[in-house]
Formats: sequence, C-alpha cells, structure tokens
Amino acid sequence: MIFIALGTQKFHMNRLIKAVDDQIDKGLINNEVFAQIGNSDYIPKHFKYKQFLNSNEFNECINKSDIIITHSGVSTIIKSLLQNKKVIVVPRLSKYNEHVDNHQMEIAENFSKLNYVYVVTEVEQLYEYINKIINHQFDRYVSGNKKMISTIENFINVCSKK
Repeated sequence: MIFIALGTQKFHMNRLIKAVDDQIDKGLINNEVFAQIGNSDYIPKHFKYKQFLNSNEFNECINKSDIIITHSGVSTIIKSLLQNKKVIVVPRLSKYNEHVDNHQMEIAENFSKLNYVYVVTEVEQLYEYINKIINHQFDRYVSGNKKMISTIENFINVCSKK
C-alpha cells in the first residue's frame, strides 16, 4: 500500500493528489493508495482519502504501508524511516502556492543526500519513482537521540565526580 501524508498545514498540495489520481486512472500506478489530504481541495476519484487523521490512524497507515509519499514534513519522514519504510518526498513549492518559501526543498535534499529518501519535484514522474523505489537500497536511518542522551549522561557523570 502507498500512504500519502500531506500534513495539517493551511496549504494545499493539489498537484500531488491530482497527479496520483491521473496516474492511477492511466494504469501507471497499480498499488492501493490511501491519502491524508490535509487542506487540499482536489478530491481524489481513484483512491481513498481522509482530510485529517488522528495520531493512531496516522501511525496505523504508516505501519500498513510499503511506500510513504509525503511533503517535507520532518516528523512524517522520520516516523516512516524509523519503521523502515520506503519514502518519496514531494516538497511543497512556493511557485504552486503550496508554501511561502522553498524550505521544504532544502529539507528533502538533505534527506536525499544521506540516501534516506527519493525526492520528486515533477509529479508527472511519480510513478517512475514508485516503480524503482522497491529495489532501491536506502541507508538505514538511525536517530541521534541515543548519542545525545549518552553525551549528556557522560557530562553529568564527569561533573558529579568533581
């Protein structure tokens, strides 16, 4: 299953939803698709969706999915990577009025440089990335929390011995 997660921001992402809808209609995407469309106003015709999901529903969708397609929401990207999911990031772009600037592109590029995700800006090519992501070997994401906690514990231990 493919889960499309577009967050809860006040911005739409109609171009992504419409592109997936069109590619399903043309037979280019054959996977089951479910989307959390957020504030987008394009209504999909060829896949199921819900405007917003609660936390449990959202986590369940990630768990059930093989591929996650998301805007550059860091939380969604990291949650997906921690579940070893294949992630395609379609950053919100200001030229489509999807955000006020292009910071999401910077976020997406950073995750891509680390070989954690694919980045797609031309949504007409999305089906190509869906087809090739299955066989791509991404690097495993490891949270920095353990290292940070260890550093803090070591600092406390050193300070307490003084």
